[in-house]
Amino acid sequence: MSPAERKDLPMLGGGPFLTDGGIETFLIHHRGLELPEFAAFPLLEDEAGRSELADYYRPFLDLAQRYGAGFILESPTWRANPRWGAAVGYDEAGVVRANEEAIALLERIRAAAPADGPPVLISGCIGPHDDGYAPGTTLDAEGARAHHSAQVQALAATAADLVTAMTMTYAEEAIGVARAAAAAGIPAVISFTVETDGRLPSGQALADAIEQVDADPDSDVAYFMVNCAHPTHFDSVLSGEGAWLERIRGLRANASRLSHAELDEAPDLDEGDPEDLGARYAALCERLPNVNVLGGCCGTDHRHVGSIAAAVYG
Repeated sequence: MSPAERKDLPMLGGGPFLTDGGIETFLIHHRGLELPEFAAFPLLEDEAGRSELADYYRPFLDLAQRYGAGFILESPTWRANPRWGAAVGYDEAGVVRANEEAIALLERIRAAAPADGPPVLISGCIGPHDDGYAPGTTLDAEGARAHHSAQVQALAATAADLVTAMTMTYAEEAIGVARAAAAAGIPAVISFTVETDGRLPSGQALADAIEQVDADPDSDVAYFMVNCAHPTHFDSVLSGEGAWLERIRGLRANASRLSHAELDEAPDLDEGDPEDLGARYAALCERLPNVNVLGGCCGTDHRHVGSIAAAVYG
C-alpha cells in the first residue's frame, strides 16, 4: 500500500479477516526450536529458519482463502526492538535489518496468494519494552515513543501496511507506540493483554486504557484488540455500552485458561479446547459487531483458528 492507501485499511470496512496464532509457542513446542528470550526473528538469519516461518504461516492463509476472509500476515518481530534485540545479540542496525527481512519474507508469502482474492495485509508486530505479563520497568509515553521509534520507522519504510503493538500491559507504552507510528506515517493497532479479572497487568480497566490512548492528541489508533488472555478472562468486561467497545475490532486469545503467572510456570503447552474457543469467539462476536479480525495467541495454532473461523464465519 502507498502511504495514502495505508490510511484506508480494508478491515475497517467490516469484512471478515483472519490472522495467525501463537507463533512462538508453536515453534517451540511443535517444531522443537529454541527461541532465546522468546524471540522468533533470529530465524530470519538463514534459509532453514525462513522456511520454518513460511511453513508456519501458510495453513492460516489457506484458512482465510477457504472462508473468503481477508488475512493479516503478522511479522515475527514481537521481540525485534532495541531492548530485546540487544538481549539476543543484535545491535541497532541488526534490529533494523531483522525488521526489514521479516517484511520481505511476508511479501513473498503474500505474492503467492490469489491476486483476485480477499485482501492480504502485512502488519509489523511491535512487542513490549519489558515483560509481556508483568513488566518490571515501565516507561512514560514519551519514553515509550523514543524506545519504539527505531522499529516503527524501520517497518514504515517497508511494504508493511500497518504496525500492531501486541501484549501491551499499560496505556502509556501503547500511547508511545501510537505516537511513533503517527510520526512515521503508518497506521497503528493497539492490542492490550489482561489478567483473569479483565484488567490490564497495570491494574487499569480495559475501557479506561482504550479511552486514555484515544484521548492522546499525538496519536491516531486505527483500532484496538485484546490478546494473550483466554476469553473467560475478559468476556465479562466486553459488555454493556460505551464508545470504547466499538473501538475493539480484533481478538487473539490464548488457548489456555491459565493466568499469566501460571503460564509462566507451566512446563508443558496447554492447548486448551479449540472447539470451545471457537464457540466463545462466536458469542463475543454476536455482542461486538465491530470485531472482525480473528486469530490466536499463546498455545494456539491453525487448528484453533480453524475452529474460530468455522464458528464465526462458517
